[in-house]
Order: sequence, then structure tokens, then C-alpha cells
Amino acid sequence: MLTTPVALFIFKRPETTARVFEEIRKAQPQTLFVIADGPRADRPGEAEECMAARAVVSQVDWPCDVRTNFSDVNLGCDVRITSGLDWLFGQVEEAIVLEDDCLPHPTFFPFCQELLEHYRHDSRVMMISGNNFQAGRKRTGASYYYSRLFHIWGWATWRRAWQHFDAGLARWPEIRGGGWLADVLADPLAARFFGYIYDRCHAGEINPWDYRWNFSCWLQNGVSIAPNVNLVSNIGFGADAVHATNPDDRLAEIPVQAMEFPLAHPGFMIPDTVADRRTMQQQFYLPEDKAGRHGAAAQTDPVAPTGQQPDKPHGRASARAGKKRRRHRRTARRSRTARRMRQKRRPPRKRRRPV
Repeated sequence: MLTTPVALFIFKRPETTARVFEEIRKAQPQTLFVIADGPRADRPGEAEECMAARAVVSQVDWPCDVRTNFSDVNLGCDVRITSGLDWLFGQVEEAIVLEDDCLPHPTFFPFCQELLEHYRHDSRVMMISGNNFQAGRKRTGASYYYSRLFHIWGWATWRRAWQHFDAGLARWPEIRGGGWLADVLADPLAARFFGYIYDRCHAGEINPWDYRWNFSCWLQNGVSIAPNVNLVSNIGFGADAVHATNPDDRLAEIPVQAMEFPLAHPGFMIPDTVADRRTMQQQFYLPEDKAGRHGAAAQTDPVAPTGQQPDKPHGRASARAGKKRRRHRRTARRSRTARRMRQKRRPPRKRRRPV
């Protein structure tokens, strides 16, 4: 039986909720928190779908303390998750967090439980993720690596970390003005990407909770833990999703693998910048680097969890900037070539003989 509390966020998808709930049932946590958003008033049939999803999680058949927080009205994904996490960590010191479309491998639960205990009093570590986007690549023989990115498709954290959540990005003007983001990320392209996001967040144009959580962790100079195998698959990509609406997205339903135990801990705490850069190219819309390589995640919108594509102003701007840089490089190459050709055609200068 799992001693660490588990929190499950649900909305209106009973099918995916049932699959995730079945994995929770196998783990049999002693305490289960269920947080649900309410139906949108202008969506016919959504109230019935919400009720069906809530009926799924009512089928607890193991010894378990079940605590529910069901909203009668629709709060929206970002408000519902952050308010639910506030409620959760008002009652427990640490927890494993899943959403209704994040399907975990059975070893995800003991992985999180062991590391929650291992790093309980280490304020450098802000969370533990179940996500790996490295396609089998790894730099060490450890079971996990440290990252400056904070993936939330199945994760775990502590009250000591969540208390630093900066909902209003109050520190962003100071961080932006001082160029601190580039210092934290050690990657000017990533800093530019996130700077664009936080400008929009601070202006009230968008309100993605996961980007604000990343920012809150960076303010503490924190790191996350990412497994060296993928432990959670997002099964929610599709037309009925809130964000991840493209079922053909490369990040949809990434296969999971078993974590091997006992865990092999890294011998040093240095974020893996190579892995982070690959993730930025795979999961986010990262502009091309100096070698002309483009981020593979051009299919996704930078202002929401991957898969949503309502618009891509940053993507278009990045594409234009990339074309401009390539045009400048071609012009520079032609200029160098022309200079060399002129020098070859020019007759050698006669040297004056000394008197």
C-alpha cells in the first residue's frame, strides 16, 4: 500500500479518468484527494460528463481516506489546478499529483515516494517529475537527472516548495529588467522564449499555471528531478482536451517504461543542460540555434501545455527571424566568395627594388 497521498484532478472525461484511476487503484494509496472542476454553462451535455467522471472515482474499493473538492461552477483549468493544490497542501506535507489524462506506469508511484523522502529537506529540489522526453538518450547511469524544467504530466512535490508559487508573477519586472532569466537557464534562446511567455502572463493576456510554477521554482534557484525513462504517458490529446487538441502530436501517448530499483542516485547535483535543450526543442517552440537547427516542437503552442494551437505569434516571429538569419549568412558567404575571386584576378603588385 502506498503511504504517500495521491491527488487526482478530473473534469469531464470519464474514459481517461477510468484508466488513470485503475492505476491508482493498483497502487492503493492510503489517502486520495480528488479535485474536480465544474461544467461550463454554455456547453450542452458537459454537466453529465462531469458527473460521469466523478462517478468513476467514487469506486474506491480499498482502505482509503478519500477527500473531495468538487466545484459546482467552471473555474477553468489554471484556477482549478492552483486552487486545488492550495487546498491539497493545506492538509498534507507532500503528495503525488496526477490529472485525468496522465497515465502512470506502476513504478511511477514508488519512484515518487522514495524521492519525496530522499529530498524532503533539500530545498534545492522543488519537484519530482514522471516525464522523460529524451527518446532513450541519457548522459549518466543514474536513475534520474536534474533539470531546470518542471514537467507536470504526473509529478510530486512538497508543501515547502508549493508555498513559493508566485501566482501573479510579482517578481517578473525585476527579473526581466536585470536579465536574471538568462543566468538561471544558461541558454539565451530559452530565456528569450520564456521571457516572451512571461511578458504575456504579466500583461494578463494568458494565464498558464505551469509556466508560473516554472517561474516560481527558478526564483528559488531550484531544480526538478526527471527520470531517465518515461514513467507517465499523456493519453488526453484530442478534440475534447482543454489544451492538447492535436491527437497526432509527437508527445501524445509516449510509451512508458518500468523504473528499476533500487534507484541509482546521481553523484552530483548539476542540471543536465543538454537534456533540457533537447526538451526545449521537442516540447516547446524553441527558435533555431546558431547551427540553424529548429526546435521540433513547432507543432505546439508556446503559451499552453503542448498540443494546443489556437495561434502561434511567437512561432511566426521565430520563423521570420530564422529566415532573416539564413539570408544574412548566405549574403555574407557570397561576399566572402566575391572578395576571394577579386583577389585572385588582381595582378600582383610590383615591389620596388631598394636603391
